[in-house]
Amino acid sequence: MRDVTNDVPTLHRRSFLKYTGALGAAAAVSASLSACSAGPESTNDTGDGGEGANRTLTAVIGYGNDGSWDPTQTASAFCMAGNNHIYEGLLDTDPISREPYPALAIQAPADLTGTSWKFTLRAGAKFHDGKPVTADDVVFVFDRILDPDTQTLAKGFFEPWLKDVRKIDAQNVELVLKFPFPEGVSRLTLAKIMPKHVFSRPGAWDEAIKGLAVGSGPYRQTAHHPKSNTTFEAFDGYNGPRPPAFKKMNWLTIVDAAPRVARISGASAGAQIADNIPYANIGRLENGGLTVAGGAGMNNLFLMFNTRRKPFDDVRVRQALHYAIDTEKMVEVALKGHGKPSSSFLDESNPAYRRAKTVYDHDPDKARALLKQAGVSGLKVEILAVNVSWIVDCLPTIKSSWDAIGVRTTLSPQETTAVFTKMDQKQDYQVVAAASNPNQFGLDADLIMHYNYGPENLWMGYARWSDDPVAKQLFRDMDQATREADPDRKKAMIQDYIDVVAEQAVLYPVVHNELMTAWNPSQLAGIRAQPYPGINVLQAKWA
Repeated sequence: MRDVTNDVPTLHRRSFLKYTGALGAAAAVSASLSACSAGPESTNDTGDGGEGANRTLTAVIGYGNDGSWDPTQTASAFCMAGNNHIYEGLLDTDPISREPYPALAIQAPADLTGTSWKFTLRAGAKFHDGKPVTADDVVFVFDRILDPDTQTLAKGFFEPWLKDVRKIDAQNVELVLKFPFPEGVSRLTLAKIMPKHVFSRPGAWDEAIKGLAVGSGPYRQTAHHPKSNTTFEAFDGYNGPRPPAFKKMNWLTIVDAAPRVARISGASAGAQIADNIPYANIGRLENGGLTVAGGAGMNNLFLMFNTRRKPFDDVRVRQALHYAIDTEKMVEVALKGHGKPSSSFLDESNPAYRRAKTVYDHDPDKARALLKQAGVSGLKVEILAVNVSWIVDCLPTIKSSWDAIGVRTTLSPQETTAVFTKMDQKQDYQVVAAASNPNQFGLDADLIMHYNYGPENLWMGYARWSDDPVAKQLFRDMDQATREADPDRKKAMIQDYIDVVAEQAVLYPVVHNELMTAWNPSQLAGIRAQPYPGINVLQAKWA
């Protein structure tokens, strides 16, 4: 994914942080990275009140709401989840199956194997300010995404295969592809259609980062308080396929685990649903009558090495530190069994998964041997880590594992925004431990790998690896796989280059884990737990 200029990350860090903003966030981004700063519980404009069907749905989100709300930029878990209720793409995807369905467009193209896709907009579709949605708005958004002088996160999802988006008339548009790319149809949900008359104003994109959100979706944003809460109300003018079931919603951002669990617990619980449930609290919540369900996917703890800082420029050192980690202990102790040691960059449920040629099973003797081969002794490492609760739980296992092979290890967990501010400022570091979940964007392996690797990729800028000869060949192999028309051949090509990613271990998962969501089944129906951060209530209702 090409989201920044080579080795010069220009994307605003709040736009990127994930995970989970981007990191856990986003990684970003999530992340991954991720705008996962802790904040006070909500006291502002909660929207509480009403009775029966008019009462307010209160949700607790375990990630910060102070990341970017610009749909072309964000990887923030909270903001992406909110935007999925505020905005529509031409097509959107089901939050679980990820199958595309018509949203602003009335149907998907009949032939996805060509290089021209035509869409007709839904008659009567309106933005939340009452203005009609037109082809000009569609072109406006895609022009931003494809603009070579504008660096957005979304560019990496579209620019490799999408050549142009053209207006046919007020209700019809054409997407012109560089080559046949059927997988692109599922990515259209990542291009949320935004009103040109709002976001073409000077300074409007900066306002979008801070929380300005005007879409055509079933809910409109009514208030936004960074580090506190964001409120929504059903949009009466919505005439699309997934109408709102809740008159009002109040989403609280509570990053700290204890107050998040407390808010949904007990007879006086102040919320009906919460994500990012700690594994240690599952039994207690179930005993209290709540449903707790998980989703397994790409959510992972990864290590990222500064390859311009010796000795991490040596692949043997990176491999040694991975082999040293007792991942089975990490899954048992920190994740309470809700995870698996990574056996590929992809999780085992991904359709393109194949066990990598290099798998970092716990092997401290091999780790010591690799360090000896690299001529490294007396190594001291500081792990710069995000303070996402489950990541913090995993860190002691990494420290004890590295200490056991003679690597003196110091843990330095910090707020996600603080960690990636240091990355953006190109401050020196040795190793970053963070969380990422590119499943926020989709399931296709091409998207997932380009999200993390690429010559102009933000992550590769952080790892400072893009100029390595192995990296350059990897990026060429990735681009060839993107253009491959035969699905089986493409899958094999992706699996082959993932073997290179595994061997190099520049940015690589340690474990894939399950994300847990809890809700009150006596009050809510139709809830489905996501394998990525956030919630989606577009098919939920009051019980």
